[in-house]
Amino acid sequence: MADIVKLLPENIANQIAAGEVVQRPASVVKELLENAIDAKATTITLFVKDGGKTLIQVTDNGTGMSPTDARRCFERHATSKIATVEDLFSITTKGFRGEAMAAISSVSQVELKTKRSSDENGTHTIVEGGKFLPQEVCATHNGTSIFVKNLFFNIPARRNFLKEDGVEMRLITDEVERIAIPHLDIHLKVIANGNELYNLQPAGLIQRITAILGNSLKDKLVSVKENSPSLSVSGYVGIPSSSRKRRGQQFFFVNNRFIRNGYLHHAVMSAYEQLIPTGEFPTYVLFLTIPPENIDINIHPTKTEVKFTDEKNVYGILNAAVKRALGRNNLSPSIDFNPESIVSFNSPSKNFQGNPTLKWNTQYSPFETAALKNPNGQSDQNWDEKFNTFNGKQNTLPTSESELFGENSVPLPSTDKVIQLHLRYIAVQDQQGLILIDQQRAHERILFEHYLNANKSPLNSQQQLFPQTLELSPADFILATELLPELTSLGFDLQPLGKNTFVIQGIPADLTELNSEEVLNGLIENYKLNNLEITLEKQENICRALARNTSIRYGKELKRDEMAALVEHLFRCENFSHSPSGKPVFARIEINEIDKLLRRNT
Repeated sequence: MADIVKLLPENIANQIAAGEVVQRPASVVKELLENAIDAKATTITLFVKDGGKTLIQVTDNGTGMSPTDARRCFERHATSKIATVEDLFSITTKGFRGEAMAAISSVSQVELKTKRSSDENGTHTIVEGGKFLPQEVCATHNGTSIFVKNLFFNIPARRNFLKEDGVEMRLITDEVERIAIPHLDIHLKVIANGNELYNLQPAGLIQRITAILGNSLKDKLVSVKENSPSLSVSGYVGIPSSSRKRRGQQFFFVNNRFIRNGYLHHAVMSAYEQLIPTGEFPTYVLFLTIPPENIDINIHPTKTEVKFTDEKNVYGILNAAVKRALGRNNLSPSIDFNPESIVSFNSPSKNFQGNPTLKWNTQYSPFETAALKNPNGQSDQNWDEKFNTFNGKQNTLPTSESELFGENSVPLPSTDKVIQLHLRYIAVQDQQGLILIDQQRAHERILFEHYLNANKSPLNSQQQLFPQTLELSPADFILATELLPELTSLGFDLQPLGKNTFVIQGIPADLTELNSEEVLNGLIENYKLNNLEITLEKQENICRALARNTSIRYGKELKRDEMAALVEHLFRCENFSHSPSGKPVFARIEINEIDKLLRRNT
């Protein structure tokens, strides 16, 4: 019987390795930026075209390579970082496996120009799909420029797996952030399709964080610093009121290497217990410095997972460090507050900033939208009219229950008698019993269908008398640019103004009483949150996000005519039974069920 075990050809072995190391353009960006840092570069420029599918170019002023090294770096397991087994347990560089360049060159067309400061000329190396072209002498600057073109050109199935350009670009910016935050001494520039997204000069940590994550965090971060013989913790954590409903601004760096670790995340989250609402996440950028021999980073090809020799000790020190930082800034419940002036930590209120001596307006609800108020802060008497003019025409109630509900209908609720329960529910009666309506979900459903119809007939835009500027993080700017056609159809008029900034020239006519900057920031946040929870078409996602962000909230007191308008317009919706996220909008209690509860038949 013939032998069946064979050695894989080198090109197939490299493509298998590429499947682990090079999953998408962002993976290439990560490896190339890390190589530039390992080469002691102080200036790095990243050029990206078409979400990295067409071109990824990294240029640095690092040490450069000899002609031999310029060719050898594309061989599998070729590395300048590891010489002995012991070296694996004292790694301080970013890369060390010697797989990245071989993997990248096996699935793309790679061009490398490099020169050492001691050399008169540079070296030009081209590798296409793992095949080397003749190496040449070239004129180039000190350092290295590497061009990765047409990623997965020789594996169409893998290329088809990639997402649209905007999504791939946002994943690239994630990798850029993870590289830029810990390397404060590096000047890093990122240019995408000719537009400059980042130009990060050497700076302090707080300046680098706000430059990447947004200036809105500037006054919302507190310093963390803790030293012990086995571990040092430093960095910043967000104040509780800056927490968000999605992850994305949580960073752990172990010896300046970005890692993911659910155990450490739990240590931070438990420090915020009773400080933030369930389901929300704080911002944190935390650095753990630990002797290299006490960690193992050689457990995953992407090197984003680590093992600690004493996880419990790391957990305890990290948890205590964050608690002490919050306590020092009067943000921890362990401090002896005046019970008569404290806001309950179990409350989802966002207006509590941690100083117990501050006074606040007890009538203020952070969940209250301005959608039902006029500019003077009073309840808008024309609220019902705004519902009636949705889609640019006067709506009328159906003439029959079957027209509204179909053949298997429930009785149409009467709005003659309507009450609000606990500032959350609206109670109305019909011929068969009682209907309890969730006010927020009902309004979300109404707004969602209103905005969704804008795809067929664009909504009117109200031009701003005093246009506002909207400054976003680079990642959010990319997303907003991608969503501009949909935002325009909804009535937003946004004009790009320089780096990562828009001018808000106009907003939807029925949102003029809201803060346009807050509406757009909230819309973007909810859009990203939707993407994490479920895959949606872009139009549906943005309509969901806007409806969620502009709907009335629990805690909003409604007048009788406002409740009546909400009920009537809910039951005009195409799908009045569920919110856009699929949660029930109302519950019916039959009159005979109420009779049973009160034992009327006994």
